[in-house]
Amino acid sequence: MSDNQEYLNNVRHSCAHLLAKAVKDLWPGTHNAIGPSIENGFYQDFDFGDIKISEADLPMIEKRMHELLPQWKEFVFNEVTPEKARELFKDNPYKLELLEEFAQDGKKLLTNNPGDFLDLCKMGHVEKPSQELQNFKLLSVAGAYWRGDEKNKMLTRIYGTAFPTAEELEKHLHTLEEARKRDHKILGRQLGLFTFSDLVGAGLPLWTPKGTLIRTLLDDYIWSLRKEKGYQKVAIPHITKKDLYEKSGHWEKFSDELFKIQTREGHLFAMKPMNCPHHTQIYAAEMRSYRDLPQRYAETTMVYRDEQTGELSGLSRVRCITQDDAHVFCRVSQIEDEALAIWDIVNHFYEALNFPLKIRLSLHDPVGMDAYLGSEDQWQTAEEKLRTLLKKNGADFYEGIGEAAFYGPKIDFISHDSLGREWQVATMQLDINMPERFNLFCINESGEEERIVMIHAAIMGSIERFMSVLIEHYAGAFPTWLSPVQVAVIPISEKHADLAEKVHSQLQEAGIRADLDSDNKTVSAKIRHHTLQKIPYMCIIGDTEAQKSASDGAQLYVSVRTREGVDQGLMSLSAFKDNILYEISNKKA
Repeated sequence: MSDNQEYLNNVRHSCAHLLAKAVKDLWPGTHNAIGPSIENGFYQDFDFGDIKISEADLPMIEKRMHELLPQWKEFVFNEVTPEKARELFKDNPYKLELLEEFAQDGKKLLTNNPGDFLDLCKMGHVEKPSQELQNFKLLSVAGAYWRGDEKNKMLTRIYGTAFPTAEELEKHLHTLEEARKRDHKILGRQLGLFTFSDLVGAGLPLWTPKGTLIRTLLDDYIWSLRKEKGYQKVAIPHITKKDLYEKSGHWEKFSDELFKIQTREGHLFAMKPMNCPHHTQIYAAEMRSYRDLPQRYAETTMVYRDEQTGELSGLSRVRCITQDDAHVFCRVSQIEDEALAIWDIVNHFYEALNFPLKIRLSLHDPVGMDAYLGSEDQWQTAEEKLRTLLKKNGADFYEGIGEAAFYGPKIDFISHDSLGREWQVATMQLDINMPERFNLFCINESGEEERIVMIHAAIMGSIERFMSVLIEHYAGAFPTWLSPVQVAVIPISEKHADLAEKVHSQLQEAGIRADLDSDNKTVSAKIRHHTLQKIPYMCIIGDTEAQKSASDGAQLYVSVRTREGVDQGLMSLSAFKDNILYEISNKKA
């Protein structure tokens, strides 16, 4: 039954009601606002007035929830008039605001009461709460503006989760504990990959040399794959006149998310939230023959979005987003070949990271066409082209209604990390709207103007978000080819320093990223430090290694230990170099 998402949502939403009742019992006068089910759990928003609660209060709230549960036999629903609802909820300003909106929209007003707790709520609850709500856990406390608007009052949000069975709850809590150990915000600081500064601002990460190296290695690999497919690099400014985004449609759809700049002359500019409108102008800068197509532009650059402070989260949600962006300008007849080339790049990249992929065809929601550019016919045509392409090439895919970009359908690549969490990673999007808006065409074989199409392609998407996934997937223990430091050279004592320097020098000459640890610490302390820093290999040099190197004369010797604690024993430096270079060049994950 837990495979039924609707039922699972009902369990979690019902638990939110139980949470609200428990809190109101413990802190009389508290107002509950909304309590929806969400991915992996639920939350309930409260106005505690001047009272401050913390996660230390959660066990007490859980205890009260369990005490209440035996009396919750069933949810009893009643439709009420607006007048009656106003009377019932006259002391709760949040319910009053909601019911006025519901009444204005002509929606039914429903109350429910599972056991001495009347609430205003639509249907979507379990039938036997006392039996079906046994397996819940409260997780955290956070602040949240009422209705997500920073102009409104800050409420207290309590998060929880619930499952139909104790086994599922225990499994989920174990996954959460593993996720906490892998939290990229903690590991990123411990491993020295990135930092944040209050002076710079929230949501604006600063990348250290180590973190920048990983970003560069990933991006360089993608560029090498794109270069093979005929892509060319371009570069664009970080700001633009308002006019560009008005013409592209972004201003109408995303004006509130744009950072705006007023010039001294009174002109309105914006920090770019995406790159595609700029790239259209590179294509449009000269007349294009059909012989010139496809035009394939690639650029890794930052874009900027004015996210609300409360929604920012480490690298997962930031205000500056680095996109490994590419745009193909091509004829309709070239769509399949170009899409397959992108698909090939995606496969190669994610194979190197050992990320399994599945495919989602992301479609528009025909019920909400106001959210999209273009006509229903245009959308149907574009979606069918992608659907045909996937079927023709034997792809195992599923369709996602409402998952499209506002300007076109997408083929999204979905992966899961080592904890089983799903992530959308790469994407390619077929755009027939922007070429129309910017009048992009080529001169065809008959000397006539022919409308072209545009394919957007991002392999990592947001590099910041992708790095958060990568750090947590590997728990900071990156594959050797991605590790900022690949080998730590550890002399046991000062008398082994000269040999350690020679080993270090030869590793660096071979192109291996090696650090020499000459600190005056015990060898066990050094090993522990480099293990915590997730360095793939340690070359330990003591008397045995020095004697073997001296007796051989032609070879240096090291004892090799991995970050997992595996002792690979004594080996020649040349053999070790060959092994690690093979691992790096083949991008073994």
